[in-house]
Amino acid sequence: MSQETQQVPETTQLERAIEAATRSVAVRTSRLDALEAGKPVGEPLGVEGLRDVPVSVSIELGRVRLPLAEVLALAPGSLVLLDRAAHEPVDLFVGGRPYARGEVVVVGEKYGIRITSLTTS
Repeated sequence: MSQETQQVPETTQLERAIEAATRSVAVRTSRLDALEAGKPVGEPLGVEGLRDVPVSVSIELGRVRLPLAEVLALAPGSLVLLDRAAHEPVDLFVGGRPYARGEVVVVGEKYGIRITSLTTS
């Protein structure tokens, strides 16, 4: 019966480095204490606490899609026609979302919007 010698492949320097690194890593486990139920501190914020938070409000008079060539040709005095008729209501957006519709008014030397309906969504 012949005894065959099983050859063990030599380990490379990289394999030896990985082996040494994994032996040097110590893993610790510990048990955390049980957490107690939270106790509220102060008064609840509610909606009233949010009334002073500033939000972005914008009015959209209309839209139009133009070829880039027409956009590049815009100059002082150019006229851009929008997709809405002059009598149609404008849209009011709060935080980028539709919130209301209304009609444009002039108050003194400033524009404003008179709300005619709230958006339901």
